[in-house]
Amino acid sequence: MNIEHFDDLLAMARAQREPQRLLMVFTTAECEADATPEQRAAHAAGSGGVLRPLMCVDKDPAELADFAALSAEAREAGPAWQLLFTAALAGRTTASEIQRMLDLLVKRVEAGEFGGLLPFNPAGEAVFIG
Repeated sequence: MNIEHFDDLLAMARAQREPQRLLMVFTTAECEADATPEQRAAHAAGSGGVLRPLMCVDKDPAELADFAALSAEAREAGPAWQLLFTAALAGRTTASEIQRMLDLLVKRVEAGEFGGLLPFNPAGEAVFIG
């Protein structure tokens, strides 16, 4: 199954034999203070900039009806976001282990290390980061 939308990921996570936790980092794109005029123009046009984590959360897939419910919850919890990075954590885990993994995911996003993470846009569509 291809993951083209967040709801595809949700369905796959629910279908796993082992319990799953979805780890999510919501981000926004900002322009650095020392950006060149070309970088500022690219950012203003919707490409470029630096991704900054805004908030993170973990969810049991059973806690989410669908992407629309997650999106509504995110709107209530924090500022508007541009990309959502997700990862799955399989097996029974403790709250401290989940928090450690969320902290690691935030650091990876800050460092631009996106390997193994699934990014989604505000419509829930999977995006490619090249």
